[in-house]
Amino acid sequence: MNSVFDELYTKYHQDVFNFLIYMVHNRQHAEDLVQEVYIRVLKSYQNFEGKSSEKTWLFSIAKNVAVDHFRKQKNWKNRILEKFDWGRSDLASGETLPEEIVLANEEIQEMYQCLKECSTDYRLVIIMRYLQDLSIKETSEVLEWSESKVKTTQHRALKWLKQEMTQRLRKGDENIEEIRLERP
Repeated sequence: MNSVFDELYTKYHQDVFNFLIYMVHNRQHAEDLVQEVYIRVLKSYQNFEGKSSEKTWLFSIAKNVAVDHFRKQKNWKNRILEKFDWGRSDLASGETLPEEIVLANEEIQEMYQCLKECSTDYRLVIIMRYLQDLSIKETSEVLEWSESKVKTTQHRALKWLKQEMTQRLRKGDENIEEIRLERP
């Protein structure tokens, strides 16, 4: 079991951490939740039947841990929308953090801001499909949805995200024009 656990941890630790930080928007909570995920893995690996891939199974556990975290919060809906804890930098991993990547590109930063404001279902699908590179099938297994529901939610999420981004970029352009008009 130790070698299996070590292999799972080595292969998927950063992906699980990234998924959880996208969900909870707080590095410390994400670190705590990653520990909870691996505690659940240790407790339940003997029950893993292999009907899905280990990665899908692991992300199902991570999703459930995140949902449990939100349920435990007094105002869990507000917690979902919290901002990233940008000031902390004590993460043990030396890999580039999601927020460091976001800061590098203003449009990507806007996209992440929009992502924080969308529904939980939209966020789950976008994170799993585009940030974690799960297939439609893997995403449906993790979320325990039909593949058609994943496809429909993905389509709606992308449509919503595109509209929101367009509106934000237009507002940004209008603000730039106003500044230009005000200058002598």
